[in-house]
Amino acid sequence: MKKSAALGLGAFGLDSLFNEMHAADFQKAEKFWDPASETNEDYWATIQDAYTASKSDVIILNNGGVSPSPLVVQEALDRYNRQAAQGPSYYMWRIMDKGREPLRKRLAVMGGCDPEEVAINRNATEALNTVIFGLPLQKGDEVIGMKYDYPNMMNAWRQRQLRDGIVYKQVSFDFPIENDDQIVKAYADAITPQTRIIHVTHVVNWVGQIMPVKKISQMAHKKGIEVIVDGAHSFGLLDFKISDLECDYFGTSLHKFLSAPVGSGMMWIKKDKIGKIWPLVCNHEPTSADIRKFETLGTRSFCIEQAIGEAINFQEGIGTKRKQERIHYLKKYWAEKAQQIPGVKIHTSLKPEYSCAIAGVSVDGLKPGELDSKFFTDFKIHTTPVSYEGVHCVRVTPHVYTKISDLDTLVAALEKISKKA
Repeated sequence: MKKSAALGLGAFGLDSLFNEMHAADFQKAEKFWDPASETNEDYWATIQDAYTASKSDVIILNNGGVSPSPLVVQEALDRYNRQAAQGPSYYMWRIMDKGREPLRKRLAVMGGCDPEEVAINRNATEALNTVIFGLPLQKGDEVIGMKYDYPNMMNAWRQRQLRDGIVYKQVSFDFPIENDDQIVKAYADAITPQTRIIHVTHVVNWVGQIMPVKKISQMAHKKGIEVIVDGAHSFGLLDFKISDLECDYFGTSLHKFLSAPVGSGMMWIKKDKIGKIWPLVCNHEPTSADIRKFETLGTRSFCIEQAIGEAINFQEGIGTKRKQERIHYLKKYWAEKAQQIPGVKIHTSLKPEYSCAIAGVSVDGLKPGELDSKFFTDFKIHTTPVSYEGVHCVRVTPHVYTKISDLDTLVAALEKISKKA
């Protein structure tokens, strides 16, 4: 019982599950690492083995939707759940609740920001909707987004438009684009004297385009405009700090590329802006400058929150830069081969500065839903179809646990499908 009672803080010390389950294997794998090599398959075999998803009968290539957790995160969540089940009002509220402040600090270190700017919540939708509905905007104030933002965010702005009379405008792009200035100019050209906010998606979920957030922020701030960033697909994948983006607000889902438990997210608000944002859920001091006012969500799973710690341990065991380079390599590996197949089109840039994990693919003569169905029915490959605003493709997203042999299966599937199509 003594060991069980300590679980609430265990992810942050030497007795973490990561140290118990994976640290020794990761250390051994380092001797296989060759900085001059682009592949390092012996090293990555150790990482792959730490995910149960790598042993699935289904090839999971929809990691852009939600990523599987490594075994250590699954085990941590299971232990926290079993601990809480002994008496939630004690173990959650008096033991695990003490782990939130250490977790806040860990997330802040990873994000390169002040812990007093970080709130822990359940996903990017909750984080960004808190900002969207909490901003003190008036009738006639303008918000600029784009047609390829995430639907939940677009709908939140439309709801504010209906309720409060703000003006919500959207720019449009023909992705892929390999020119930052073109993207920045599109936002700049849409600005009027009434513009108050620019909403930017860091990595576009439809086709994987990386947006030049820092350049957009710099342009916007020169005009006195604030910037909200949807980082659902970037945090835990791209090697950056939130401060690098020079934005004002940032929200992300930790259950994507960080591989934390499903239902975990994070919100960041620049410290001097916290006081003016109203909480989405009630708080006894709604205008305070304490970031914790956004965490009064009522009863929710503290077990999920605390298991985030082991996902951070796992991330740090690999290193974000190394992880980003690996996942980009995997994307490029299959996409370069696929674009040589007659009738197959890639809808995403293959340059690392413009995309990383996500890539769209289509086959002439097949609708996205038909291609997605053939992938799964004939080859047990799980992807997701996209048909939205002129984008018609199947989204393919590998992760660090994805094997080269799985991508070879994907390419072979495309060859067979394109011949029949």
